[in-house]
Amino acid sequence: MMRNLCKLGFTLLVFFLAVCDSSPHATALRLKGASRYDPLVTKESRRTLAETESGKISAVDVDDGYRGPYHLQFITLEPNSLFLPVLLQSDMILYVQTGRGTLAWTDDTKMRQLDVVRGDIYRLPSGSVFHVKSHAEPTRERLRIFAFFTSRANENLHGTFLEAYSTLTDLILGFDKEILQMAFNVPDAVIEEIRKVGKPPQILPMAAKNETEHLNWKETIIEVLTGRVGTDIALSSKKPKTFNLLSKKPDFENCNGRSVTVSPKDFRPLKGSGIGLFMVNLTKGSMMGPHWNPRATEIAIVTEGRGMVRVVCSSESSECNSTRIRVKEGDVFLVPRYHPMAQISFNNEPLVFVGFSTMAKKNYPQFLAGKRSVLRTLSQDIVAMSLNVPNATVERFLGSQMDSITLDCTSCAEAEEKRMEEEIQRQQRKREEKEARKREEEEKRKREEEEKQKREEEEKRKREEEEKQEQEEKEARRREEEEKQEQEEKEARRREEEEKQEQEEKEARRREEEEKQEQEDKEARRREEEEKQEQEDKEARRREEEEKQEQEEKEARRRAEEEKQKQEEKEARKREEEEKQRQEEQEEEEGGRGGEELEKEEARKKEEEGTGGGGGGGSELEDWRELKLTWNVRPESDNKQLEDWRELKLTPESDNNQLEDWRELKLTPESDNNQLEDWRELKLTWNVRPESDNSFGK
Repeated sequence: MMRNLCKLGFTLLVFFLAVCDSSPHATALRLKGASRYDPLVTKESRRTLAETESGKISAVDVDDGYRGPYHLQFITLEPNSLFLPVLLQSDMILYVQTGRGTLAWTDDTKMRQLDVVRGDIYRLPSGSVFHVKSHAEPTRERLRIFAFFTSRANENLHGTFLEAYSTLTDLILGFDKEILQMAFNVPDAVIEEIRKVGKPPQILPMAAKNETEHLNWKETIIEVLTGRVGTDIALSSKKPKTFNLLSKKPDFENCNGRSVTVSPKDFRPLKGSGIGLFMVNLTKGSMMGPHWNPRATEIAIVTEGRGMVRVVCSSESSECNSTRIRVKEGDVFLVPRYHPMAQISFNNEPLVFVGFSTMAKKNYPQFLAGKRSVLRTLSQDIVAMSLNVPNATVERFLGSQMDSITLDCTSCAEAEEKRMEEEIQRQQRKREEKEARKREEEEKRKREEEEKQKREEEEKRKREEEEKQEQEEKEARRREEEEKQEQEEKEARRREEEEKQEQEEKEARRREEEEKQEQEDKEARRREEEEKQEQEDKEARRREEEEKQEQEEKEARRRAEEEKQKQEEKEARKREEEEKQRQEEQEEEEGGRGGEELEKEEARKKEEEGTGGGGGGGSELEDWRELKLTWNVRPESDNKQLEDWRELKLTPESDNNQLEDWRELKLTPESDNNQLEDWRELKLTWNVRPESDNSFGK
């Protein structure tokens, strides 16, 4: 009966995998397209963070494309070794795989300490300072710890993953020496000693005799870092407890295997972390039935055996991938939420894996096959319509499997591995064929390029020959043209010389004619100039005679005017003398007439004399600021010659109305017609002499 049920289970799995294999696959492990996450990290792919004779620390990073990335570290301590204190920058959930040891950390004002053994689970919050010491086991069993770090606490503003923790050396030596001296209240020598030795390895051997001293020094450092200087840090009286995954009663167990899960409900320190733990132990030739997690991503570490993991894409999205994974001890595989999966062990060995699941809320795995199949909760008609098969087929399909969760699956892993290898071979053949086609295309392209190059070279040679022939023809034509041109040039030069000679003869005849004409013109101009000169001489003599005659007439008139003026002056003096005599007689007669009337009469007489008659250069004038006179002016010196100064406007230089001396005057011509070279304002000395006595008339 049991064998028949196992056969039905195997038939169901084959049907399930056949349905999942309906789409083409690409590679051995990742079967379809590119993925946002890497479902497998092998043990050999772990990166080493620290390694000494006392232990090793390695790490992997995985990402499910939803809440990741996630950071895992694998801490291995040799017996009686110490993992030095570090400051956690994110929550850490640890699982003890093998060995025994002591975990110590800070919790508020207390230093807590906890012994851990194989299967223990514990959580340390971010901000804790902790260290681990492995016990000296008689069997020399190593202490192996799986540490899971969440990304929410150690992700910076730019979304990049920071380090999971910081060492004490990094924290302390980041400060200046003066700050450390004041903080620890120690002399400079102590700080220098710490700086000088440098950063120690993260894992060191732990000597029993120095254990107490070493821990005390670490506790002092922790005290300063946590800001509790001066308070008593002692081991808490309330000892914390771990949760042992191996001691928990399995959630499910049958002949094919068992599964255990731990949630915050089971272990309170996990509350608020959003992380749960699980362990699956499959016997030889068994399978964890096809299922998916609606709210959790599983990150599993294989702790024993080998097996196959089948992950199915639940949609046709290009970001979703169907994958076959072959796993062994130490490998890490990841299955995102919503992705149906099945873990299968080989016939010759079991498969055991432990892992961490992300649970924002309670997660209930949904199984496709067995008694707990989610398909059994749906209407049989709806399932038949969804699978496009009759109801009888659905009834037989869902009702045949009586087991649940862990199922018998003999040779299923081998079949999956065979398909994977066949797929790898197909992909390898495809790659080889692709590479062969690529090589053929490359060779074809190379041949085409060689042929093309040969054709180009042949065409080039042909063009060169044609160009050479063309060049020779051009050269021959050039020589012919040059010879022809040279002949033409000779002929042209001969014609030019003949034309030049003819031109020179013409030019000579023309110059002779021009010289002759010019001589005649010169002779004619000479005769004309002589005639003109003769005419001008005649005209000049005529003008001189006329001017001489006019001058004589002017001189005669001037002498007549002078004689007339002299006569008038004599008459005036005679009248003045008679008047003076008559006045004297009248004064004698009238006797004592007042001096005032006499002065007035005298002034009147002087005014009449100044108005009616003229005097010499020494005549006294009352107001000569602006007076227009007619003079015959002759400069004393050989200065500029004045042609016509007969009318001048005389302006005295001073404001004195009485001028007794007229030998210095500033002369300003009245009009622009007077010919002056530079006489606009010039101070000269003159002998001024009026021509007649009438020159001072109004």
